[in-house]
Amino acid sequence: MKAIDVLVIGAGIHGAGVAQAAAAAGYSVRVLEKTAIAAGTSSRSSKLIHGGLRYLESYQFSLVRKSLKERRLLTRLAPSLVKLEPFYIPVYKSTTRRPWQIRLGLALYALLGGLHRENRFKKMSRYRLAEKDGLKSDKLQKIYRYYDGQTNDVRLTEAVMKSAQQLGAELVLPAEVTAIHKNKEDFEVIYQSQQQESIRAKMVINASGPWVNELHQRITAKEKISSLVIDLVQGTHIILDAAPPSGIYYLEAEDKRAVFVIPYHYKERLCTMVGTTEKLFTGSADNVMASDEEVAYLLNLYHHYFPQQKAAILECFAGLRVLPQQQESMFSRPRDTILHWAVPGVLTLYGGKLTAYRSTASQVIKQIELLLGKRQQIARTDELYLE
Repeated sequence: MKAIDVLVIGAGIHGAGVAQAAAAAGYSVRVLEKTAIAAGTSSRSSKLIHGGLRYLESYQFSLVRKSLKERRLLTRLAPSLVKLEPFYIPVYKSTTRRPWQIRLGLALYALLGGLHRENRFKKMSRYRLAEKDGLKSDKLQKIYRYYDGQTNDVRLTEAVMKSAQQLGAELVLPAEVTAIHKNKEDFEVIYQSQQQESIRAKMVINASGPWVNELHQRITAKEKISSLVIDLVQGTHIILDAAPPSGIYYLEAEDKRAVFVIPYHYKERLCTMVGTTEKLFTGSADNVMASDEEVAYLLNLYHHYFPQQKAAILECFAGLRVLPQQQESMFSRPRDTILHWAVPGVLTLYGGKLTAYRSTASQVIKQIELLLGKRQQIARTDELYLE
């Protein structure tokens, strides 16, 4: 039976990021993925590499600062995958967030981003932009423009995994873990691929997204298995056969949530994507799908702001976010990754943002080093180009 240092379960963006970082740090790594790279949440995002302007309202300043730093790095390391695009915030007479609040938020956003040129913002000619994109102009007071990143989340995850493999990490898929047995010095992990196989690992990283707590049920150990109490929050997007806007619109819905309207490449066509929702999900994560209520919510928002545009739904998709279960509203809950020891040697990643995957992986490496000791580093993830 083969023995390795680190076994990563899940080939979403965080699993791929940890595999890349661990291999770069000199550890032997294998990744097990039950379906395909970025098959779950990592392929159902808003496709944005951003600091999270809206997280300023819930005082998540450290997450915003970290994400903006990672965004700047990714535009350099993956220029073909991550590009800065204009974001527009229209302010109407009925908009809850007043112009002074928008300016203050954008100024703080720029400050947290280091006041680099790409973090500057400005007020736009509202009527010219409204006419160009078909944006509702009635009672439109101002439009602000700033810049954030856009990506193809699947291609980015594939590029990170490819980098990990080039550094020596192994990827096995399809491979569904059926049992994890904790021994005195390591773990025996049994998984079903073309046939039942097993591997020994000194450390296991649970990066299985919304399935993290389900995976805990497959661990046998003398110690009590520790799982965090979480909510799975469904986010739906719709893709419309509508003329794409000239940039990404950051809009306020009737319930005061932020929703994006985004130019989106769909089957070699440039269309429009609208998202996302936040709806508490119950049931098996394998069965997530967009609800009629969510689709109507997004379509109504689009027609409210772009009343002259014709829009047929081409596709809709839904993904699941992992959030800590708290009394606060879903909007106010922390969005950063939580690292948690299920048992000594099994480190579980709860939640997290696409943008901050590399920073999260760096935190995981510190935990690996504490448990296994350092190895001879062969590369730095902040210097590895992705394509």
